[in-house]
Amino acid sequence: MDEPGGRFLAYAAQVRVVLAALTLTLAACGGRADVLTISGSAVGAEGALLRQQVARFVREHPDIPVEVRATPDAADQRHQLYVQWLNAWAADPDVLQLDVVWTPEFAAAGWILPLDDAGVEQDDFFEAALEADRWRGRLYAVPWFVDVGMLYWRTDLTARAPQTFDELVAAARRARSGARIEYGFAWQGARYEGLVTVFLEHLTGFGGAILSDDGRVVVDSADAIRALTFMRDSVRSGIVPEAALTWQEEQTRFAFQGGRAAFMRNWPYAAALLRGPGSNVAGRFAIAPMPHERGRSAAALGGAQLAVNARTKQPQDAKMLVRFLTAPEQMLERARVVGQYPARRSVFSDPALAEALAVPPAEALEVVERAVPRPVTPVYSQLSGILQIHLHRALTGQETPDAALRSAAAQMRTLLSRAGLGARS
Repeated sequence: MDEPGGRFLAYAAQVRVVLAALTLTLAACGGRADVLTISGSAVGAEGALLRQQVARFVREHPDIPVEVRATPDAADQRHQLYVQWLNAWAADPDVLQLDVVWTPEFAAAGWILPLDDAGVEQDDFFEAALEADRWRGRLYAVPWFVDVGMLYWRTDLTARAPQTFDELVAAARRARSGARIEYGFAWQGARYEGLVTVFLEHLTGFGGAILSDDGRVVVDSADAIRALTFMRDSVRSGIVPEAALTWQEEQTRFAFQGGRAAFMRNWPYAAALLRGPGSNVAGRFAIAPMPHERGRSAAALGGAQLAVNARTKQPQDAKMLVRFLTAPEQMLERARVVGQYPARRSVFSDPALAEALAVPPAEALEVVERAVPRPVTPVYSQLSGILQIHLHRALTGQETPDAALRSAAAQMRTLLSRAGLGARS
């Protein structure tokens, strides 16, 4: 191939990329002006439920037609598509399902509307979920459902859930020596976002934090170094298998479900599967808050929220739809159909919730009340990327916990400074 031909093909490839992006943007902008649109999880049981609840909203408000706009189910692909649409100031979709860590990014960019006037009873929502949805003191999204990290423990191996990390280690050692359990504690240690949530729970349990309340990077504190050292030593001692440094949620679940682990850190979705056919631990496990040491028990906050496009032509109708979908009745139905935890405290007192969840609501509430959001900042994804690298290096022995966190902190401070997001007065 000659050089001019190569340049032409490269140029043609670039044109195809631009046209593809333009097509997506035009598709987002091309909806009827009088039709309210909502985008989010539109496949499987979640998609069917969303369409069912939207249809109920339309029956109650026949003058507001609503369409569900399908988006990729993978969070990174959905995020990329949203950024494409919103950066082009598309007015459609009107209502967007956001991941728990996206709200400050979209708010700081001016892509979503403040929702303090949306008529939502904020006092009923869990504070950690609201904290993740605020930026500069204003509410930009409404919690839809919450996800939390929790401890799964074998009721046939220990009489009660461990309260401290030292108790967990002792119980894990007894299980490995006495009951011949292969793994003491299974958690997600691959280099991805799940590792950050596991670290956040250890970190909070040892009294540390990633960012201080005024926005300073404090992930290299003495408490943070102790937390990461404990995690590394858990791997070195065999309490946590070395293989866990390549595990995500499903590998962790398989180990616990197969009866090979005494304890597991995972999300609520695992409970129903552990109770199902083929599980070696059905009827022999329970959930509890994660242990702690110097600090407090913590559950890394996950979940989703609903936000309103800043360019919507129907802001009041969009807010009305958000208010409807985040009402207690819809949250209870969501728990029953797809097992997702309500973001409202009042729903946990509804007797019907006991039939919906795979674990007793009182036990679930005990975990949810310990929810801790990840740093609420527009550059969270970049901060997480830095942390993932250095956390994994420490756990695999490439760096000491001290050096890993000091390197991570230095890079994070530089990032925040360049973004104009340093410590707030």
